[in-house]
Amino acid sequence: MEHFYKNMIAAGFGGQGVMVLGQLVAYSGIAQGMHVTWIPSYGPEMRGGTANCAVVVSDEEIGSPVVNTSDITIVMNQPSLTKFEYSVKPGGYLIYNSDLVTYENPRNDVTVIPVPAQSIAHELGSDKVANIVVLGALVESTGIVDKEICIETIKEKLGKRKPKFLPMNLEAFAKGLEIAKK
Repeated sequence: MEHFYKNMIAAGFGGQGVMVLGQLVAYSGIAQGMHVTWIPSYGPEMRGGTANCAVVVSDEEIGSPVVNTSDITIVMNQPSLTKFEYSVKPGGYLIYNSDLVTYENPRNDVTVIPVPAQSIAHELGSDKVANIVVLGALVESTGIVDKEICIETIKEKLGKRKPKFLPMNLEAFAKGLEIAKK
């Protein structure tokens, strides 16, 4: 049987929901019976600085939670592209928020997926769901966690805290799935 091991880095400004995005991947992995690590990292500049988290999802015990080179990198803002563009292994995925990130010379050894996360979130009624749009694109394009389980995790983790935003979060996830299918 093929061994399942995928790791990712998600990075953006503090407040863009990259930690929540990482946690939703981690919780979905746990719900699938996987071994998971989630490690947050905040830049010293905190507000307006970059925040990122590293997530590992594996069917075996994880030797090290540290992610230096990733299978998947998610970039929500320009400084994060500068910092993490080359963390992605050749053959990996670079998913970026195309509303806030200009990526002029994309690498050709990775799959690059632009996601207009801010515009879609805005259309849905809240900029706060941009991370969930990206989560949908991530799950559809990389298969890091199961789609259905991820939807259940969103209901469980986000629905209980703020039930009135659940339909918007689920819609944001669905929009992200659609973008990645294209």
